[in-house]
Amino acid sequence: MKDNPILDVYSSKKTVFSMNDLILIWKEENKDLVKLRAHRYLKAGKLKSIRRGFYVKNDDYDKDELATKIYKPSYISFETVLGRAGVTFQYYESILVASYLSREITVNNQKYIYSKIKDTVLTNSIGIEHNDNYSIATPERAFLDILYLHKTYHFDNLSPLNWEKVYEILPIYNSKKMGRMVRMFHEHFKKENEHSKT
Repeated sequence: MKDNPILDVYSSKKTVFSMNDLILIWKEENKDLVKLRAHRYLKAGKLKSIRRGFYVKNDDYDKDELATKIYKPSYISFETVLGRAGVTFQYYESILVASYLSREITVNNQKYIYSKIKDTVLTNSIGIEHNDNYSIATPERAFLDILYLHKTYHFDNLSPLNWEKVYEILPIYNSKKMGRMVRMFHEHFKKENEHSKT
């Protein structure tokens, strides 16, 4: 046992720690001992509990990281990604996540909205970027995720999308209807582009 295991937590690139994270960091298989140690650091103010079973070093934790740790597997997607990419202009305070269930939760005044995606799509990593601490959809994957969930949708600006990548990812949804919708949006985008050039 190390003299000061909290140093291992503080030197980690992670900003959110589940019980399993602490077990791995401390190389301690005894879960009760890990819980006891975490509780001791909580009382000493060296760790903070933000949700049952989840700890942070301080209030400056990565909310995207927390979003994908609460329910696994999951990844940041939908309007959260498209808003950051400039495809949609409406600002969403909530962080939207693709997962195996549909649920809304709030942690520290931040709302997280989970939308259920079928397993064959959820576990397919095409169009998913894996950062150090969480996974996030590319704009092309987020665009398709939204079409998977919604029959109709208004996108403000399709120019950030790489259409080759859109068509590369499309088959994982196994949906002819989605294929028709993608082609419709693509044709509309091409016409708008041609019109703007004249």
